[in-house]
Amino acid sequence: MSDYKIKSRIWIEVGDNVLVGEGRVKLLKEIEAQGSLSKAAKSIGMSYKKAWTLIDAVNKSAKEAVVTTSVGGQKGGGTVITPYGKNLIAAFERINKKCWEFLDEEFETLNGI
Repeated sequence: MSDYKIKSRIWIEVGDNVLVGEGRVKLLKEIEAQGSLSKAAKSIGMSYKKAWTLIDAVNKSAKEAVVTTSVGGQKGGGTVITPYGKNLIAAFERINKKCWEFLDEEFETLNGI
């Protein structure tokens, strides 16, 4: 007999559009760490085009900008997570953690059947 597993993925939607989920949050956190969409995409094995499309979708769906970009200059351009974006990441991670804690507790009920 195999052991039971509970699988779950959550995401936050606005209307019919995905705002954030685990993948987008991973990309956002990597942008914050790298200071660049291009570097963030590369570090998680994602094409720049896909990363840009995801971030553009997040920015268009959110109440406020989640990331801002600057172009060129002496030090080059960059991508920055806004305070709203940081709060959104933190809220998603809190919800996701609580969801998994709940599922872990509920999983124990499977042992009794």
